[in-house]
Amino acid sequence: MKAWVVGGAVRDALLGRPVHDRDWVVVGATPQQMLDRGFRPVGKDFPVFLHPETQEEYALARTERKTAPGYHGFSVHAAPDVTLEDDLARRDLTINAIAQAPDGTLVDPHGGQADLRARVLRHVGPAFVEDPVRILRLARFAARFHDFSIAAETMALMQQMVAAGEVDTLVAERVWQELSRGLMEDHPSRMLGALRDCGALQRLLPEVDRLWGVPQPAEHHPEVDTGAHLLLVLDAAAALGAALPARWACLCHDLGKGETPPAEWPRHIAHEARSERLARQVSARLKAPSESAELAALVAREHTNIHRSPDFGAAAVVRLLERCDAFRRPQRFADALLACEADARGRAGLSGRPYPARPLLLLALDEACSIDAAAVAAQAQARGAQGPAIADAIRIARTDAVAAAL
Repeated sequence: MKAWVVGGAVRDALLGRPVHDRDWVVVGATPQQMLDRGFRPVGKDFPVFLHPETQEEYALARTERKTAPGYHGFSVHAAPDVTLEDDLARRDLTINAIAQAPDGTLVDPHGGQADLRARVLRHVGPAFVEDPVRILRLARFAARFHDFSIAAETMALMQQMVAAGEVDTLVAERVWQELSRGLMEDHPSRMLGALRDCGALQRLLPEVDRLWGVPQPAEHHPEVDTGAHLLLVLDAAAALGAALPARWACLCHDLGKGETPPAEWPRHIAHEARSERLARQVSARLKAPSESAELAALVAREHTNIHRSPDFGAAAVVRLLERCDAFRRPQRFADALLACEADARGRAGLSGRPYPARPLLLLALDEACSIDAAAVAAQAQARGAQGPAIADAIRIARTDAVAAAL
């Protein structure tokens, strides 16, 4: 029985990037032999085990054969006679098909080291077309390795897969898993670019794909094209260190512009309501977690008002805070402001401009929250106020506090 480190750990070490987890492939062993050595089984679809001491994953070398459409349509063969080269041949990209022995020796039958040096994402072989998840994974790698290009022949295979309907077989949970991981990379725009180039974006996120070719007013958007703006916004969110819900909100914030009639271009009157509706639809279709879905709907509906808030009076600011449920959910509101700042910075040549709305609204929220709402309510009740009148008294007190601060 022999074991090699494979995949991302080898790739990242060769690139000089931090290695956080190591995966191993084992050749010449049976599941029973792994159990006899104290390994704990965790694989559902094929034999994967956890090392009894390091807890690192050890998978038996295996081959795969396509038996049906979609990413579940595989027959897996794992046996002692499967070689390391057999196992590496089933992997997605050449840079992920390099193995390293315990003594440091590298096994690289598909030229992964050369592609690392050339900064190219290239498929290992024709079996790439058998698993549509690989399209999403490659797009995610494009976002992670922003200085890598996609090999022309690999892009051609991805386009063939989309045309064959393979992407349509992906379940919502797997799409969300890969998209969310790609959004958290340093250059999420490249993920969307790769998906759009192969045609997968139109199949998976048609609401997003429709944004390309839709113009916006040049005085506010020097980049003009709404799709180009979206890419800038996503990268701005990454530069700001935004959490996933905020990045998902950035992806969905302008979806309504894709439904603006061409006769009304480049203006997009009332696009916020359309964007909120579409954000809710997309989040529901992909089964996005509620935290991300709710923030996307909020930002879609209120981002224009948040941008304009420095010109608001205190009463309008308090109403905005109420609509955003900022008093009960201040962290979600802070995430919304970060998404809006990314929206403001995601414009050609304007990435470094100040965004006063965010500090202003955080200050306003802090001042409004300094009011003792219970005490104000008790005083109002003592004067005979009931129901809505008590809420009005609290609102007035908060407005006065905000006015004094601003």
